[in-house]
Amino acid sequence: MITRRGFGRIASCALCATAGFLASDASAQSPPAATAGVKRKILSQVDGPVPGYTTIVAEVEIEPGVLVARHTHPGIESGYILEGEIELPIEGQPTKVLKTGDAFQVPPNTPHAGARSGGTRVRITSTYVVETGKPLASPA
Repeated sequence: MITRRGFGRIASCALCATAGFLASDASAQSPPAATAGVKRKILSQVDGPVPGYTTIVAEVEIEPGVLVARHTHPGIESGYILEGEIELPIEGQPTKVLKTGDAFQVPPNTPHAGARSGGTRVRITSTYVVETGKPLASPA
């Protein structure tokens, strides 16, 4: 059986090898303070994959010219660009420019942000595997 500590190690190692907002309790069920021009919609939320973690799927829309402030998540974020193009600075990595069809991963507790590039909105679907009871995102 994978323990909470073991799951974190496996997930972190997988992210290293390959290169937003809710948890289960009521105190963590609200997205971080709204940013003008950013809409977040929770598509699904389930307990697991192991005790103490929650998996959340969300869609994020970012209007042209909007900067997503630097923040962290208490777990892995895996995202896919549905529409548009965005710069994604992740601490410790070169800034990436992602476009429709590109995917990304952000390691747990790693500061990252988003800067709009191009003239249209950006739509992203992200899956978060985060510690239950912690806010999905925190300012960094």
